[in-house]
Amino acid sequence: MTLRHLPIHTGCLAEQAAAKFGETLALVGERPWSFAELAAAVRKVATGLAHGGVEPGDRVTLHGENSWQWVVGYHGALRAGAVVNPLNVMLTSDEIGEIAADCGASAAIIGSELRGKFSTLPSITLFDYQDIERFCGEGIEDPPKVAPGDLAAICYTSGTTGRSKGAKHSHRAVLHNIALTALMHGKGPGDRVVTALPCPHVYGNVVMNAGFVTGSSLDLHARFDPGAVLDSIESGATMFEGVPTMYAYLLNEELEVRDLSSLRICTVGGQTMPTATMEAVEQRLGCPLIELWGMTELAGLGTTHPWTGPRKLGSIGTSLPFCEARIDGGYPGPGELLVRGPVVMDGYWGNEAATREAILEDGWLRTGDIATRDEDGFIFIVDRAKDMILTAGFNVYPAELERVIAMHEAVSLVAVAGLPDPVKGEIAAAWIVPKPGMTLTEHEIAAHCRERLAAYKQPRRYVFVDDLPRTSTGKILRRALPATLEIYHD
Repeated sequence: MTLRHLPIHTGCLAEQAAAKFGETLALVGERPWSFAELAAAVRKVATGLAHGGVEPGDRVTLHGENSWQWVVGYHGALRAGAVVNPLNVMLTSDEIGEIAADCGASAAIIGSELRGKFSTLPSITLFDYQDIERFCGEGIEDPPKVAPGDLAAICYTSGTTGRSKGAKHSHRAVLHNIALTALMHGKGPGDRVVTALPCPHVYGNVVMNAGFVTGSSLDLHARFDPGAVLDSIESGATMFEGVPTMYAYLLNEELEVRDLSSLRICTVGGQTMPTATMEAVEQRLGCPLIELWGMTELAGLGTTHPWTGPRKLGSIGTSLPFCEARIDGGYPGPGELLVRGPVVMDGYWGNEAATREAILEDGWLRTGDIATRDEDGFIFIVDRAKDMILTAGFNVYPAELERVIAMHEAVSLVAVAGLPDPVKGEIAAAWIVPKPGMTLTEHEIAAHCRERLAAYKQPRRYVFVDDLPRTSTGKILRRALPATLEIYHD
């Protein structure tokens, strides 16, 4: 399916996929679905939602674990003309209430076990996963008319640096990101994609929807479990898509006893990944690892590498087709990465001030990421501007320190954050998860860093832990690290 053949809006994506791919396997799992079966279920769920009071333009919150019900509920809501509001399954009742009030959600599709989170929101009509199953047996009605530029989704930022903001995505932006990402990664009807990325996350959403454009099959896991993922890959998967922490855990498995020969590529995004770890992944999984970059404000990806083209480990690649990327301040940087094109959000829901701050008058989106560009046009993320540590007047970027520390053979996971210091203002501290069966001392890792980092960059504290605080996507929460010092006293 080319851009020319994309549907008018996301709500008819399942229907068009059924017409093109028919009985091809679309969704793998305990309940396999063909594209034709999914489209039929989507039509019926759209009808059930409409009969339950959902009208075109209504905001419908989605809150549940990855499942066929989530996929069908998402497309059913869009087919009914609603605006979907996907929420992280880890959010609390208070956080859900805040977001639902902000976007004016009138209905929610939720995992059956999550009804309690909505007990204080009586104005929201609830449809749980059991309702979705029941709707699949009801009648069919035609969907309302929706234009490509109409609002399709309101996706809220993680809120790790303040109050969450709702990024508004048009049907055009969502469809373009799905199609352009699939094009860059060469997805087609012969692919079988394994993922545990949460569907509410924009990266997971693009992966989930790719099959409706390309005819590829999706093996969707409710949560990440290394053994279960490897079982799925051994069943004939051609792609695995994940975040750095997932690959770190896969590397701790006995991969040599697994048959992973069906893999043609893997992708990684969500956070910077040390080059040493990327090299280990490629060697042990036996396929190229393609790094990508995106954000909530882009409906998914903003940059990646083409699957057939040149790659540079540690680089996030180049901009998607029909999009632009530049470094504020000019080549080669470092400077803030700016992006422009059809995948950029329309703005933040109900927050014009934040919109004006994020999107410049000429359409460039300020990403908040510090980046450089090399002579070949490849972009490298230095770090999040807000994560930078200012120590004695020097700028220290946690991602650089993490890449160096991860080079040590005994390090499984590492994260760096700043701690207040009365003399230097801030100092860098490193939280380290050692590899299973290996020991690591502060003296050893400090010596490793002294050989590779300038004196002002070296961490002044090392904390050895069993795990790191993460989001539902597996992204490490650097800003939550200092609080763990109340638990770990070393």
